[in-house]
Amino acid sequence: MPTARRLAHEFLDRRGLTTIFGNPGSNELPFLAELPENFRYVLGLHEGAVVGMADGYAQATGRPVLVNLHAAAGSGNAMGALTNAVYSRSPLVLTAGQQVRTAIGLEAMLANVDATQLMRPLVGWSGEPSCAQDVPRSLAQAVFEAELHRRPTYLSVPYDDWTAELDDTAAATLDRNVQRGLTPSEGQLDALATSVATAKNPALVLGGDLDATGLFDRAVALAEHLGLPTWVAPSPHRLPFPNRHPLFRGVLPAGIAPVSAALTGHDLVLVLGAPVFRYHQHVPGRFLPEGTRLIQVTDDFGAAARAPMGEALVADPAPVIEALLEKVPARPSESGYVGCPEPKTGGKALHPEQVFAALRDAQTGDTRYVVESTSTNSAWWRQMDLRRAGSYFFPAAGGLGFGLPAAVGVAMGSPDRPVVGVIGDGSANYGITALWTAAHYRVPVTFVILRNGVYGALQWFGELLGTPDVPGTEIPGLDFTAIAAGYGVEATAVTDEDDLYAQLKTTPDGPRLLQVDTEPTTPE
Repeated sequence: MPTARRLAHEFLDRRGLTTIFGNPGSNELPFLAELPENFRYVLGLHEGAVVGMADGYAQATGRPVLVNLHAAAGSGNAMGALTNAVYSRSPLVLTAGQQVRTAIGLEAMLANVDATQLMRPLVGWSGEPSCAQDVPRSLAQAVFEAELHRRPTYLSVPYDDWTAELDDTAAATLDRNVQRGLTPSEGQLDALATSVATAKNPALVLGGDLDATGLFDRAVALAEHLGLPTWVAPSPHRLPFPNRHPLFRGVLPAGIAPVSAALTGHDLVLVLGAPVFRYHQHVPGRFLPEGTRLIQVTDDFGAAARAPMGEALVADPAPVIEALLEKVPARPSESGYVGCPEPKTGGKALHPEQVFAALRDAQTGDTRYVVESTSTNSAWWRQMDLRRAGSYFFPAAGGLGFGLPAAVGVAMGSPDRPVVGVIGDGSANYGITALWTAAHYRVPVTFVILRNGVYGALQWFGELLGTPDVPGTEIPGLDFTAIAAGYGVEATAVTDEDDLYAQLKTTPDGPRLLQVDTEPTTPE
């Protein structure tokens, strides 16, 4: 008779979940035993880094990925990184080892008390099998829930279940297939097309979900067909539109009043593949200008339900884009890409714009950038020229610790494209153990650490909130070249522009880290 472990491994194999990111403990060992030869276990040294790597891998591949956490403590360690995965809608399947069933009620060491509640409300589904016979079905549900809702799920499994022998009915799970379809009706498509066609001055707002689901090129085609000024929704975790395109108007600000001001003059705002909206700093005001109508198209039920204004069509954006291309007459469109301005220069150190200009000029156009340097956003968008799908990844919830691990995961998930992690010195410390994984698996990723000795975004918020004199915003004395060397990553300190260009033009056969001293800036 098959064991729960054998059926679980076979199910995962059939679904293509053969890469596992984890940091194991005693409760997890029975699941990891007898892994098939085609499985790959990627070890991370902290569960936060493990989830960050899996998040990057899932975003790069577009596929669910399995994450193996250690009981309650390891699950807790992962929760900070999990916030980013939730809002990037990454289909992570989190599994955690549970104590043997007879020891849970006793609250023995490593018992995960009330395990199904631990990760809520972050995960979209959480479960623990009612008995060993239910393990394969529960695992299948965790995978299907992650796929259908594009949100992390969590499954706690008592470790004595894995070796239990199951009867033949448990194997029925192996042949299951669950598909998603959210095609709008012709009437809904006709009504939307009429609204767009009859608007006097419509605008387009695109969200990171379009890039995540392979619709980057179709979004560009739609914007050009309609000839509409195009924004990217606030706080994008992915870039759904080329940022030097003549129709690109920038990333919308992350405040209520500034968003309204940016959209002034447009009678219709069509939002595709984004929440409405991911605000950050609280700048109250009208949600929309007087006389502006907003229509949101999203396959995220929660995002549609919680929006404070406008109309929503819950549907896969792909058929909506195709219908608009077919049903709405083409309008004149601008052509030719816009050049980048001369980068600002620093005094005592490089200005971040100099760093980003060097990246733009030295790296190939297909480079993927994982960015976690929040105080340099305005400099980034001024200097970068990103024209390909999957070129930009950013922590969707703003939780620090995404950049270093996610860069490793993105590089492992897409070995055919160069990967550069652009990380602030404050952010880097939260995911620093990912350097060991990069070194151990010889992942060809370049980490560019912008070292300015401060939490720049925090200082900016201090000014915004009228609290400029708070402690804890300076972090001097960090030497990332020494840290990287300790983890086995080749590292170089860069202090001038010529050296930076020279370093970036070399092609590594494994991980490398460039520490670049920069002047502090603000997000603006």
